[in-house]
Amino acid sequence: MSKDTLFVLDFDWPDPAYEGRHFYCKDSVTVEGLLALFPDRAANIEVVRVGWPRPRSEVVAVLGKDNQNLPALAFAEGGFVNAIEPLLAALHTRHGFPERHP
Repeated sequence: MSKDTLFVLDFDWPDPAYEGRHFYCKDSVTVEGLLALFPDRAANIEVVRVGWPRPRSEVVAVLGKDNQNLPALAFAEGGFVNAIEPLLAALHTRHGFPERHP
């Protein structure tokens, strides 16, 4: 990988466990909002939108089968974060996105 890779869940997915009602992931939407607001910074990240059902082959190929929680930021030099607060912090420190206000 020459760039960090950001994995986010696709929007508007049906969940059979809830009779096919449609949902979105609030953390993925938060990250998508940052990408939309700061396209110059987002251009330095490879963004991969992934469907909800597991296994998520694109994620497994990079992070392994036990690390499919999204959103996730895989670092170009190795390693990753896949919890929202560390991910937002990494977007700030690695790519210059503003910090989240406490």
